[in-house]
Amino acid sequence: MRLLLAFLLTLTQAHAQGFAGLGTQADGFAVPTPNPNFTFPEDHGPHPDYRIEWWYLTATLQGEDGTDYGIQWTLFRSALTPETSSDWTAPQLFMGHAGLTTPDQHFSAERLARGGLGQAGVAANPFRAHIDDWQMASTATNGDAYNALHLSARGTDFAYALDLTANGPLIFHGQDGYSVKSAAGQASYYYSQPFYTVTGTLNLPLGDVPVTGTAWLDREWSSQPLSEDQNGWDWFSLQFEDGARMMAFALRSTDGSSFTSATWIEADGTTESYGDGRVTLTPLDTTEVAGRDIPTEWQLIFPERGIDIRTTPINAQSWMDTSFPYWEGPISFTGTHTGRGYLEMTGYE
Repeated sequence: MRLLLAFLLTLTQAHAQGFAGLGTQADGFAVPTPNPNFTFPEDHGPHPDYRIEWWYLTATLQGEDGTDYGIQWTLFRSALTPETSSDWTAPQLFMGHAGLTTPDQHFSAERLARGGLGQAGVAANPFRAHIDDWQMASTATNGDAYNALHLSARGTDFAYALDLTANGPLIFHGQDGYSVKSAAGQASYYYSQPFYTVTGTLNLPLGDVPVTGTAWLDREWSSQPLSEDQNGWDWFSLQFEDGARMMAFALRSTDGSSFTSATWIEADGTTESYGDGRVTLTPLDTTEVAGRDIPTEWQLIFPERGIDIRTTPINAQSWMDTSFPYWEGPISFTGTHTGRGYLEMTGYE
């Protein structure tokens, strides 16, 4: 319990610097710089000299009867100092989030742990990220460790076990993986594997549900990814019916402006990055969620790609009731293009 309280206190103090401890000051930690040189499988693992890092997977799924579902599996690493140790004094803290969305219900769970004790951690080779009995582990027998994964998590009223196989390359956002987050130049290292096919089982209160679908894994680390006036973000991963994908986000500022970025991903993995102002994200309708108004329907306009779409949630009540609450759930979209995806929104308090 003392560890739990210390972890929550640390993150609460860091909240003054942004959502979930995302800092505006580096405070002795390493800072991302342009022209990154990624090395795999090492960069699939942790980077303790950076303040914040995550392994973030979402999946859009369907049952055998065509019912839509979505799951989230996330492991956050937050550092007190840019050091490592293998005992209870380890400065690396871990927070796990799991979510499962149905058209009628949304389930969420959270785990907290300190690194160095074996309760949580990440290994690069063979790749395995875990916290308690939740895990994301490579099952690949050759090639990149992310080519095949097994994923599992459970909460009070739900669980899931999924197998993922990648059928496309890793995708690097921004300038070859250097992703700028503000006009002041804050940035992160950011890459994804958005080409997973998924099979597995959801364990729900009414029984087990076999599912198939697609998944998207985000990897990101930094030490100061937010500027002083940024207080939240809206992040979209979109999968078009023709096989193309797209990532887009808007980081909101207190003056009402936003800093945007997007990555267009062809079906063969060819990418093109677009900087601030090239994509417009506009909320169209709100829903009362957990006592606050959340913009759950959006218009996304991307003139250079001829895109004008409207997104709709599978379940508007997809609220992650965790230490840092936020909205996260599967969506569909219509307009000039159709498809499915995921939406995350933070900072709506």
